Amino acid sequence: MIDKTFDHPRTADIKPAVPVDIPKMDTAFTALGLSDALAFGVQEMGYVTPTPIQAQAIPVVLRGGDVIGSAQTGTGKTAAFALPIIQRLHEHGPLRCLILEPTRELALQVEEAFQKFAKFTDLRVTIVYGGVGYGKQEDDLRRGMDILAATPGRLLDHLERGNCSLKDIDILVLDEVDRMLDMGFLPDVKRIVQKTPATRQTLFFTATLPPELASLAAWALKDPVKVEIGRVRSPAETVSHAFYPVVASQKFDLLQLLLEKTEFKSVLIFSRTRMGADRIAQKLERSGHTVGVMHSDRNQRERIEALAGFKSGKYEVLCATDIAARGLDIAGISHVINYDVPENAEDYVHRIGRTGRANNTGDAFTLVTEDDVRDARSIERYMGVAVERKKIEGFPYIYSALFDEKALAEVTAAAVKPTSRLTRGMRR
Repeated sequence: MIDKTFDHPRTADIKPAVPVDIPKMDTAFTALGLSDALAFGVQEMGYVTPTPIQAQAIPVVLRGGDVIGSAQTGTGKTAAFALPIIQRLHEHGPLRCLILEPTRELALQVEEAFQKFAKFTDLRVTIVYGGVGYGKQEDDLRRGMDILAATPGRLLDHLERGNCSLKDIDILVLDEVDRMLDMGFLPDVKRIVQKTPATRQTLFFTATLPPELASLAAWALKDPVKVEIGRVRSPAETVSHAFYPVVASQKFDLLQLLLEKTEFKSVLIFSRTRMGADRIAQKLERSGHTVGVMHSDRNQRERIEALAGFKSGKYEVLCATDIAARGLDIAGISHVINYDVPENAEDYVHRIGRTGRANNTGDAFTLVTEDDVRDARSIERYMGVAVERKKIEGFPYIYSALFDEKALAEVTAAAVKPTSRLTRGMRR
């Protein structure tokens, strides 16, 4: 089945199916102040209990308050702002809600979520992003939309072309703002914010709040309510993770053995580089695995096809760079493998957060070479916990002198027998 984000021309062409009679709802979502229509739609999607960030953010957004939100990945952040926004907009009108996202993948994902949540309304949702033509986007904008998900650069292009106006924006969502900072989008974001009314409601979501973002938040928001769920520095408790020391020359052999000995549903493999992701994918395909590839050198159609194929099960493995580390909501990833240790400790938390989502359990393996020891220890310091070192029985390890004796002792001690969920499913 092809993921619906691949068939994008649907946005303004399909009229929403609004049921004649919405039943009276009495659920945990109506208790937060959501309407019967929204609660009915949420129930149709199989959601019963709000997540903590939804429970805290929804009432604030419904009251019209500004929010600074942070939560561990996989906690339902998009619904925390999408549901109350849909209720506040209520019915079709001018463009009143803008959601800024750092990447086209995140924008597509948010637009898809709004489409689902707004199913039983007459609100119109669309998206603009770079890397594709302007025609369909111009048609949608001129036809009239209520909610727009956008990447900063393409939105500025449309504004300069006169294809849309932000003068009626009531609600502005700045999502994954720390990533927008990393990607150099902050000047564009500020230009866009200045084009919206000062009376707007602003929702600000970020994993971290460095000084640059703190000053942006102080400038863009009015008396915001802070909603923070869990420790930002730690992975979700539903994820078991471990380091697998190995010399660089044996990394791929160890990866193959991990895949062979692990009963997995779907595996997301992270590489530091685009060439590395391509190389890993090619080798795995030669070994008989079905593999998708996702990085910035792939064109938009290739990236959407890879993501759709991974979601649908066409690909059992997705090889990606950190473009897939934040925000992407892919249900059912059973394992994350860091083929390369990330240079930034925070990226480690985001990467392994792709599994163990929505209260499901997941496993994360990280291959640590002699050159990665310092980065691995930085990750442990960042999280404030020690990560277990593991070894696979029967693998012909070649140890480098750059692995110190203490590290080798830790590996050997951890390798006595498989423990916990991390090695659950490994065949003896």
